[in-house]
Amino acid sequence: MKALKQTLWVLLVFALIAGGALLLLLWTRSRPQDVPWTPLDLSQPIGAFTGRKLAGLGTDDGQCRALLTRAGVHYEKLAPVERQGECGYANGVRFTGGGSRTIGFSPGLGTACPVAAGLALWEWNIVQPEAQKQFGSRVVRIEHFGSYSCRRMYGRTTGDWSEHARANAVDIAAFVLADGRRISVLNDWKGEGDKAVFLRAVRDGACRLFATVLSPDYNAAHRDHLHLDQAARGEMGWRACR
Repeated sequence: MKALKQTLWVLLVFALIAGGALLLLLWTRSRPQDVPWTPLDLSQPIGAFTGRKLAGLGTDDGQCRALLTRAGVHYEKLAPVERQGECGYANGVRFTGGGSRTIGFSPGLGTACPVAAGLALWEWNIVQPEAQKQFGSRVVRIEHFGSYSCRRMYGRTTGDWSEHARANAVDIAAFVLADGRRISVLNDWKGEGDKAVFLRAVRDGACRLFATVLSPDYNAAHRDHLHLDQAARGEMGWRACR
């Protein structure tokens, strides 16, 4: 009898382990973006580990550009910028027209590739759904203040270098809807209206994708834009959303 009980317990434990493994396998296949070891796929919805995977792209522009291509994004590879000190980049891309997925950023935006990948996911999964929810219209243009700028934080002469110095950040200024309405961070952040609700929602959504997100709630220097960056420290778990 004792041996039979032990055998039944072993079979029960084995069944539980096998069942758990099967559930994990099914979950991995149905929600790969929620599993840390599955490859990043820009065609998938945002998951629990999407932000970490974006930060983990680092300077591997070949992998990053392959992700953009598979997702149907048209872009051009930018020539490396070499500067002394902390400035410059080797993994820059610029969105171009066409492609199977719309990219609405106004012309001239070139960023480090991981930032571009984050921006694509942000537009598709956060910005456009929120615009439909709040305004019943899609965003046709996202205005920005650019990305690359060889400078220290806040333009100081000393101190830490800005992520802009490596094209690893972008400043978002406004959104233009298909019906002509314009939502500006400078003019529409405050208040409780639909424009303010929209801006806060896209800020919060960006926090799921970028290592650092700074808004007018952070300080006066960000009163007219949302700062989004993929700082390398985000790969190690440090993230800021303010």
